[in-house]
Amino acid sequence: MNVTELEHVRGVWERTKNDSPIYRLLLSDVDIISATRGQMQARLKLTAEHVNSRGTIHGAVSAAIIDWAGGMSIATHGYERTGASIDIHVSYLSTATVGDTLDISAVADRVGKSMAFTTVKISRVVEDAVGPLVSKGSHTKFLPVSKENRELKS
Repeated sequence: MNVTELEHVRGVWERTKNDSPIYRLLLSDVDIISATRGQMQARLKLTAEHVNSRGTIHGAVSAAIIDWAGGMSIATHGYERTGASIDIHVSYLSTATVGDTLDISAVADRVGKSMAFTTVKISRVVEDAVGPLVSKGSHTKFLPVSKENRELKS
């Protein structure tokens, strides 16, 4: 059965979410709006669960988004399981508050046989357009190498 990258990534996300308490807690309302080979875009409206004591997005939430989105960009290459984190780097550039919508843009810069390298940008949405960059990061993952892991599934 042929499925699009978007259908595949949404399916991977549904299966991943069911097995990940932290993703269910922080990202259950994320909306994957586009996916093409090597790229994924999503939106998330911030709630009280996403902010720190000052009412702004918690750094750990940004890191979790970068972890998740990097994996979803790898899934656009047909992966069902998107590997184990080797390295993650986050730069915090500005902030967002409860009620803000985030635009999450992820790129799989290189997906090799056993390693993948991704870049993620998290921006605040302003008037339905991508606005100021909130944080950005890079994420390196070790990939499972079984053939079954690289088949598009709906």
